[in-house]
Amino acid sequence: MTETFDIAIVGAGITGCAIARQLARYDLSICVVEEANDIALGASKANGGLVHAGYDPAPGTVKAQVNARGCELYGAWAQELGFLFCRTGSMVLGFNDEDRAHLEQLRSNGLVNGVPELSIVGSDRIHELEPRASADATCALWCPSTGFVDPFEVAIAALENAVANGVTFMRSASVEAIEVTDSGEDARFTLATPAGNVRCRYLINTAGNGAADISHMAGAEEFHMVWRQGNIVVLDKEPRTLMPLYPVPTPVSKGVIVTGTVHGNTVITATAAVREPGDTQTYATDVNALLTGAHKLVPDLDTRRVVRAFAGGRPVIQGTNDFFIGQSAVVPGLFQAAGIQSPGVASAPAIAERMERVMREAGVALRERADWDPIRRAPDDFDRVPLARKEELIESDPAWGQIVCRCETVPEAEIVAAIRRHPGAISVEGVKRRCRAGMGRCQSGFCQSRVVAILARELGCDPSEVLLEDAGSWLVQGPLKGVR
Repeated sequence: MTETFDIAIVGAGITGCAIARQLARYDLSICVVEEANDIALGASKANGGLVHAGYDPAPGTVKAQVNARGCELYGAWAQELGFLFCRTGSMVLGFNDEDRAHLEQLRSNGLVNGVPELSIVGSDRIHELEPRASADATCALWCPSTGFVDPFEVAIAALENAVANGVTFMRSASVEAIEVTDSGEDARFTLATPAGNVRCRYLINTAGNGAADISHMAGAEEFHMVWRQGNIVVLDKEPRTLMPLYPVPTPVSKGVIVTGTVHGNTVITATAAVREPGDTQTYATDVNALLTGAHKLVPDLDTRRVVRAFAGGRPVIQGTNDFFIGQSAVVPGLFQAAGIQSPGVASAPAIAERMERVMREAGVALRERADWDPIRRAPDDFDRVPLARKEELIESDPAWGQIVCRCETVPEAEIVAAIRRHPGAISVEGVKRRCRAGMGRCQSGFCQSRVVAILARELGCDPSEVLLEDAGSWLVQGPLKGVR
């Protein structure tokens, strides 16, 4: 079976989903093609979710051009798409005169890049802003515009809004080959996937760590991706959410950062080590480096409260520390958004905006639809809604009162809603990313079997067919004893 679209976007990470949402306002048929079975299963899942302000990228780079603008857009995107976003501000802590000189350079970078209200503050102001910051810090770069999100929530929200506006989402559709033809106004790209062929007039490459493969298959630019792995540690919830605290950065990394999350956890993020592509193992040396770095910034941090450690790979283009966003210079009609490493989450809304501009300048006809709706109504979060709303929900459906995940107070009805959304969850981890069942301190120890049973019922399959996450990750092999 072959389906034809005006635009195909390869990759359903935060970049691809943001671009799909940006272009969904126009009178175009669009398909998002994803090799995994859900949204944001690559680099978008495995990062700390910081919305960096934009003082770090070197002025003149593509990163510098989209970072501050992306950070600025997050307020409007969060309001329209209904995802959680905390703009808390941040500090880069300095401990000596050498650090202070580096902070001055970061401030200069930020002013050139358009970052608002940057200032260097002393020790008294540091502890007014974040009382738990190290008493040894003598100076800091204070940046009020920094914030944080759950990056997979942003991707899910953006694609849900895109789908509501007519975009097609193809899961489990890894691109195996790309045929390019020069046929005038007809489709010029044909993507071969296990889920069927996709023909399109324009192709957008947002494949993350697979971007070089997509470019190669299309006969476009040849580049090589480096797997710069990052280990990340999540701590249990704190009574008060920490402001993001950064060390003075290195040439390849922002260093070990301590930050809060939109749900009240503390995250220590992230190491930077070049490893074999696809390596998502956590390493004791990396975790120890995270804990040591965190204590330098927040000495009283109780790192015994670790509930999760995980790792992912930043999609870095070998030989450059910058983003590659634009039309291919080799294959007309192919648009690249590659090398979207940090600050990719922060930049996503602006990358989408830039891709729209690039396509318009390339002659793609973008006529706004009269029925485009930018609003995505967020699902009810039972743990956060007021008591009166809880009572309304339970009265409407008793399943809202059946708590499945005790750590995060997630009822059965909220899990069902996560499965039934478009596109909805089809795995245990898909449920987890949409409504946090299994995100708490027990990490699914009590609720996973219930989630499996609900998925099996809603998807009309046997529990042995329910996946933990992507293809092949079955949880249940069969019954241990017969049913009486």
